[in-house]
Amino acid sequence: MVTMIPFNELKLLHTQLEDELGAAVRRVLSSGWYALGPEVEAFENQFASYHGVKYAVGVANGTDAIELALRAAGIGPGDEVITVSHTAVATVCAIEQTGANPVLVDITPETYTMEPEAAEAAVSPRTKALVPVHLYGHPADMTELVSLAERHNLALIEDCAQAHGARWKGQLVGTFGQMGAFSFYPTKNLGACGDGGAIITNNTNLAERLRLLRNYGQTSRYHHAERGINSRLDEIQAAILCVKLRHLEEHNNARRALADHYNRHLEGVTVPVACQEAHHVYHLYVARHHLRDSLMDALKKRGVGALIHYPVPVHLQEAYADLGYRSGSLPFTEQAAREILSLPMYIGLTKGDIEIVVQAIRASLEGIEI
Repeated sequence: MVTMIPFNELKLLHTQLEDELGAAVRRVLSSGWYALGPEVEAFENQFASYHGVKYAVGVANGTDAIELALRAAGIGPGDEVITVSHTAVATVCAIEQTGANPVLVDITPETYTMEPEAAEAAVSPRTKALVPVHLYGHPADMTELVSLAERHNLALIEDCAQAHGARWKGQLVGTFGQMGAFSFYPTKNLGACGDGGAIITNNTNLAERLRLLRNYGQTSRYHHAERGINSRLDEIQAAILCVKLRHLEEHNNARRALADHYNRHLEGVTVPVACQEAHHVYHLYVARHHLRDSLMDALKKRGVGALIHYPVPVHLQEAYADLGYRSGSLPFTEQAAREILSLPMYIGLTKGDIEIVVQAIRASLEGIEI
């Protein structure tokens, strides 16, 4: 069956911003400067200003953003870094790229974010950092996690890849820890037309080290103070991000309005929770149902796109079997993986589209629950 409502459709957003984006790209092409130039500097300044911090450092992608933040904080081989298993594998991949060992903990079932008590129970003498993930656009409990990091003298690096503009008690995510790491993958609330990432911080020394690390540790041309990597944000992506940053609050408010429409009309599934302290920006709209796989198949037949974020937790992935986790190790994470379903959520989706999705869910549930 032809899909009536796709899971995502980025062309609608880019059509809305076509004139602004076209002008930005043409400006870069005519400049003759395509990497780590004035567009990157302008975006870094604007992204830092948006967050009310001193510095933003553009990098090649969100995975590098986490890795370089950890490396700048002194994390390396033999250290342990606590994060969640219910996340994109990139979070764990970035930790391992520093040589550190990821320690995976369970989530709070209502918000799908790091359970503070589980994180505290995982702290050992080798623990050096904490990487909470603000998943689906909902902030982790930063009140408890900041306190935990302070009690145990841990570096606190926020994974903000899915939470541009999200807030905890009115404060933007990414500004609670020493650093906040962002992805600008095209599907994000603030997405490039390619890959990109950034780290924000108020610490001058960390910002300077991040700039070294992203460019081979180079202090001047062909002179290297330490071993870095190639992780440069390019000029075209930076110019595009400057355009989209101007619209971020507007687009996040549109996502919140769409989520509210879902919440008021959906029946038969568990809708997302936004706790009182959180300003949820709905990078994804994630419902849940105990017959998730059957529901997803039925929706596909009715022309509604849906995905699962994420069907297999990191601790149960074949690639990470050597970490030693077993089925049942993280029960809330594993239950979520069995039940969650991401429904269409993107700029350009209409309330009429949502009503089609709602009707398809209602019809699908009637079919599978007989």
